[in-house]
Amino acid sequence: MGATPISDQSITRQVENRLSGRGLSSPCHVAVETKNGEVTLSGSVQYAHQKGTAVQVANVISGVRRVIDRLIVKTAAKY
Repeated sequence: MGATPISDQSITRQVENRLSGRGLSSPCHVAVETKNGEVTLSGSVQYAHQKGTAVQVANVISGVRRVIDRLIVKTAAKY
């Protein structure tokens, strides 16, 4: 028997939880959408390494077939 498929909703929730655990919630604004095992990351992060971390985190979640990176690096303005 094959493994039970993992729902897109479950994948999204796991990615969001792991991103939050890595400090990629506030002030970063990363939206996660999953369709047929393809995870799309969109929104913004403050630093380029955060973008790479977000993609890496999503790639290791069970059931993820592909990660589409639409994240933008927006460095906070300094006054």
